[in-house]
Amino acid sequence: MRLGPKIISAAAVILAALFCWLAAVMAADIIQERSGKAVSIALIEQGHDWADVYTDGLQVHIGGIAPSEAKRFNALHVAGTMVDATRIVDGTTVQPSAPLAPPRYSMEILRNDEGVTLIGLIPDTQDRVAMKNEIRALAQGAEVTDLLQEAHYPAPAGWETAVHHGLNVLARLPRSKISISAGRIEITAIADSEEQKFEMEEAIDEALRRRSNLGLEVDYRISAPRPVITPFTLRFLIDENGPHFDACSADTTHTRERILAAAIEAGVEGEADCTLGLGVPSTDWADAVIQGIRAVAELKGGSVTFADADVTLVALETTPQPQFDRVVGELESNLPDVFSLHSVLPEPAEVDGAGEEAGPPEFVATRSPEGYVQLRGRLNNDMVRTTVESFAKARFGVNKVYTAARIDEELPDQWPVRVLAGLQALSELDSGSALIQEDVISLRGKTGNKAARSEIARILGEKLGNNQRYKIDVLYEEALDPIAAMPTPEECVANVNDLLANTKITFEPGSADISGSAVGVINDIADILKECRDVEMEIEIAGHTDSQGREEMNLELSQGRAQSVLDALVARRVLTSGIEAKGYGESLPIADNDTEDGREANRRIEFLLLSDAGLDEAGDENAAEETDAPDTGAETGPTDGTEDEATTEETTDSAASDGVALDATTGAADAPENDSETAETGTEDNQ
Repeated sequence: MRLGPKIISAAAVILAALFCWLAAVMAADIIQERSGKAVSIALIEQGHDWADVYTDGLQVHIGGIAPSEAKRFNALHVAGTMVDATRIVDGTTVQPSAPLAPPRYSMEILRNDEGVTLIGLIPDTQDRVAMKNEIRALAQGAEVTDLLQEAHYPAPAGWETAVHHGLNVLARLPRSKISISAGRIEITAIADSEEQKFEMEEAIDEALRRRSNLGLEVDYRISAPRPVITPFTLRFLIDENGPHFDACSADTTHTRERILAAAIEAGVEGEADCTLGLGVPSTDWADAVIQGIRAVAELKGGSVTFADADVTLVALETTPQPQFDRVVGELESNLPDVFSLHSVLPEPAEVDGAGEEAGPPEFVATRSPEGYVQLRGRLNNDMVRTTVESFAKARFGVNKVYTAARIDEELPDQWPVRVLAGLQALSELDSGSALIQEDVISLRGKTGNKAARSEIARILGEKLGNNQRYKIDVLYEEALDPIAAMPTPEECVANVNDLLANTKITFEPGSADISGSAVGVINDIADILKECRDVEMEIEIAGHTDSQGREEMNLELSQGRAQSVLDALVARRVLTSGIEAKGYGESLPIADNDTEDGREANRRIEFLLLSDAGLDEAGDENAAEETDAPDTGAETGPTDGTEDEATTEETTDSAASDGVALDATTGAADAPENDSETAETGTEDNQ
């Protein structure tokens, strides 16, 4: 049977359509495979191995997690260069960024003679104005330059503690850099001497004594560079006071030991020392000085003065000429090459201070212990007298100088220089006199500066030259030394308690708020403690109440009142690193709580010196064992916390017993009435 033409045509069409479909599918597969492979290769070559590529027909799907938005954008761009951009389906995401870490807060405090500079990043919650005011008070009014930046993140743990203790350290270090971060303080400071370095280290340890308990890490480095001594001066003499130094300088410890050994060999007794410093004119300094000391010892009197490489040997007026010539000749031969010698065998000179016209010309300046200066004697002319008077007023004070000098035009030309040098030397003394004559200057007086003798010798040698004769008779008195005369911790606390014995710190009824009438007392206490700011001590502000009311409430109230006093002292710029507040409630009465006067006496604030508390407590316990009855005379007012502790301990026992009896007789029904009475009377301290 033959197929009809229509069937054949239909079959041909179907076969052709099927072939075209198969060809299209095969072509699409080829295009899909090649497109996906091309895009994948291109992405890998560009470093986008994070991207996943798969095809769906003519569409190219790109997925994966891009490290950043820039990487994602670049991957899409690379894929768009390989296939038409309309065929790309973007299924990529970007890796979420880590949360921003809080900034590292840190602050550097730079302090020098010019002021204080603050640099760093701090939380915006920091009270910068209060901090600058506190720094200004700690630095005794120095200018504060604020270069700090702020960030809006909470302060990390340990930040406030580090700032508080860093500021306490700042008050003790006049030239320093303090770096503060959370829980850590780094300190770099400069001291003038090894002694001051030791004092600074002790001050830092005192200011940060509780740092281990606070989790505070401290690292400090204090250097003590040697001072530059100019001119490099040494003056050794043998006079009516025996062999001694007016001034002594050395460049090394070994040099100092050699010089002091030579001085001891020449007869020096007692304490002698040389200042270590920079500026020595020659490495042969020790050899030259030893030769000079031996020359004076061989002359059995006189002086030798070194100012850098200039050496002046002055013999006694009674020295025989042949002996003088021999000693000078030997010294000239033995001195190292760099040193030059000037020798003097003086004529006898009168040093009587009379200033009479018939005698040699004199100028005398005297300084009283009160600081008043009198100028008398002779001066060249009116211009010199005006110059000398102006110089004296600049040195000693405008209202403390009285001039009674007369004009003598026959005086030598160098007279004004000698007078001004004598006045400058006199300013190194707390009291004394300067006698200026044509051939000798004599300084006598008292001073609180151990280095005053050396400084006077240096001034006279620099202003007049080393060939001039001068005598220095200066006595050091510890009472005049501002450091040695500082009050003791016991005196500081006693002064506060003496003040409190006459005027109490009062509070608003039933609260820890200091009453307005007590502001003056707080100010006076702050003034006393500021005078003791350089005294190392630990103080406790002890708060006490009477026995009216609940014991727990009285304890809490006494703690709050003691803390209020401490906060008031902080507000007045008192250094409080060594002060803590503690409430004792009604446990330590000093008077009978059954009377109004006794309760008034028991409501008090005391200052206690903690360093002696252990010894006092032990001693008071022994006293309490030997005493049968408390001393009732203690109820006149606040005590200093040491002499009457035995009394308070026994009174405490008695009061405790009375308290138990009162509770037993009053009963629970009376408790509300007791509380009310406490609010009205038991806490009222404003009488």
